[in-house]
Amino acid sequence: MPRHSGRQPGPLANLPRPLDERDGSRRRRRIRRAASLVVVFGVTGAIAATLANGPLGKAGEVQGAVATPEPFAARGTLAPLDPISPAAPVATATPRPTPVEVAGPPVAPMPAPPETLAGYRSPLPHGRLTLPFGPSPWGSRLVEGNAFHDGVDLATFCGDRIKAAHDGKVLAAGRRFDTEIGWVGSLKPYFARLDKKHLWGTLPITVVIDDGNGYRSIYAHFGKVVVKKGQAVKAGQLLGFEGATGRASGCHLHYGLFSPLETGTFAIEPDVVKRMKVPGFQIARVDPLIVLPQHAEKPKTSASPAQSGKAAAPA
Repeated sequence: MPRHSGRQPGPLANLPRPLDERDGSRRRRRIRRAASLVVVFGVTGAIAATLANGPLGKAGEVQGAVATPEPFAARGTLAPLDPISPAAPVATATPRPTPVEVAGPPVAPMPAPPETLAGYRSPLPHGRLTLPFGPSPWGSRLVEGNAFHDGVDLATFCGDRIKAAHDGKVLAAGRRFDTEIGWVGSLKPYFARLDKKHLWGTLPITVVIDDGNGYRSIYAHFGKVVVKKGQAVKAGQLLGFEGATGRASGCHLHYGLFSPLETGTFAIEPDVVKRMKVPGFQIARVDPLIVLPQHAEKPKTSASPAQSGKAAAPA
């Protein structure tokens, strides 16, 4: 449709325009399209040429100049040139060495300090402390060259009820208990001697209980026991009755406490080792009065182990 110019159309306004004028209009449109394509191709070529010569710079910089890259030491190590733009090196991250764990000797577990132990009660509630833990002429162990008693002796009367000092599991009940009381060394020569001389009946009837806290309780010299190996017990539960089995001078209870994790040792008197064929060392014991404070009173002075209820030296 012809554009309206505001003038009144003439009588020939609706007639078709001449062919030459219509062809000219098409020709002009073709020329404009061609010119547009030339401009597009020109811009594209300029961009390609710019990229080939280097990255675009900031305003005011010379086109084609390559900016000095930041030091590669701050960005990483140099890598091969970029295959797309050989003039631009590619930085890669500096590889970090993988940590290597150095294997060392395993750290041996340590027993809990005895002062932290809880839940203990007296195995002989009315017992009198007749011989404490520590240096004693009646001890058969050696600590720093001195005779040493490795537990506490409690006494009342023959047949009194002996109870578990702590919850736990019975590891031994009877005269075959030595594998559970912390000998350091082979027991084969000792057992061979007991077998050969029929000496098993001379040993004290003993109960060993794993207290479930890294420690074991040793109860010795029963007249009779009522628990069995493998049995679970509670603190205060009946274990047996006070007696004088083994090399004892009277009815009493010998109570010992030790941790299988302990690395310290007590030495055994050389003449006992030679005669009994026992190992020369045992795992060090701790003072039971740490966990049995109700028996912390000092024993009365006695002239002999018979008066104190102390066990005599092993046969």
